[in-house]
Amino acid sequence: MSYDVIVVGARCAGAPLAMLLARAGRSVLLLDRSRFPSETMSTHWVLRQGIDLLAEWNLLNDLFATGCPPITEVRMDFGDVVLSGVPTTASGATAVTCAPRRFVLDNLLVRAAVEAGVEVREGVAVSDVVWEDGAVVGVTGAGFTERARLVVGADGRNSTIARAVGAATADDRGALTATSYAYWSGLDVSGVETTIRPGCGVSMWPTHDGLTVVGLVLPRQDFLSRKQPGEQIYLDSLAQFDRLRGCRVESRVRVATNLRNYHRRSHGPGWVLAGDAGYHQDPIGAHGISNAFSDADQLSRTILRALDGGVRIERGLARYEARRNADRAASFEFTCGQAALRPVNDFDHVLSAAAAHPATASELLGMFVGGRRIEQFFAPANLARMIGG
Repeated sequence: MSYDVIVVGARCAGAPLAMLLARAGRSVLLLDRSRFPSETMSTHWVLRQGIDLLAEWNLLNDLFATGCPPITEVRMDFGDVVLSGVPTTASGATAVTCAPRRFVLDNLLVRAAVEAGVEVREGVAVSDVVWEDGAVVGVTGAGFTERARLVVGADGRNSTIARAVGAATADDRGALTATSYAYWSGLDVSGVETTIRPGCGVSMWPTHDGLTVVGLVLPRQDFLSRKQPGEQIYLDSLAQFDRLRGCRVESRVRVATNLRNYHRRSHGPGWVLAGDAGYHQDPIGAHGISNAFSDADQLSRTILRALDGGVRIERGLARYEARRNADRAASFEFTCGQAALRPVNDFDHVLSAAAAHPATASELLGMFVGGRRIEQFFAPANLARMIGG
């Protein structure tokens, strides 16, 4: 059997993409080496733009029905300045976010794809793509070969599809931080709490089952120089935080030290990349899930126009990649700056203004949760308005 689209990778980019294509009447095969529900490394935080897309897809209420708490308050402790309040969007609305467990979120997305008519195969590993006349026409693995008009690699940072098609890296800033997290009980957190200190960042998000995700970010070289097990570094670093006294770790500690900041060339004859397979930013900004949702949304529109004859597929995919790169350019630079612990121009002035004016604080918090675009927030006219010239 031949499909319109084969999607490899069934998490936050692949599952919603497959769902959207199937809802439009296209034949879609969705493959993943994992079985669902299952965990994966994640920041957990769904930023505002991700929330908007879940609502548009009629999945947001389903997610909240699983017991995932909505987040409407953010506290950011920079040492000299502490900001606390309700983040807002550019329109002034509350920028609601959430931080679901991934075994809940990903399973919900896969089930939505099944309900839309996607053929889903779990526990299936793709090993290579199938070429014909210089174009990708399918995928192959142990005991199977399937064909399609388009193959989508939504299979993460170590993408098999990206490797198989030789997708070149267009911009690689390297791995800048080491990130680790675990789930804690006994921690009364109603919103997001972030503490920034020289060479260290700690964030807390309420998640399912009354637990709190507690994440630690350290400069990568500092982390590696300690030459201790990652779990021990995590626990030793957090021992100094009074906020965690009397609380208990309820899971193993997940550690990652090689999360590079990059984007790859993401399209070619018969193939395209989505999510972390094509574009990855340091988890310090927590953009991964929402960017994956955005890729699914934009790429589904591109593919459907092409399949309907409205645009040549090669031209449409090129536009998709160019639009994605342009849309994330400011976020990419800002995130790399955060991860490298570089000072951001005018940020101290913005913090001072935000400390003095609650409305400015809500705008700044809104930028961090994705309710306001970074380039618009730091536009000269907006900075002048906030900090007085």
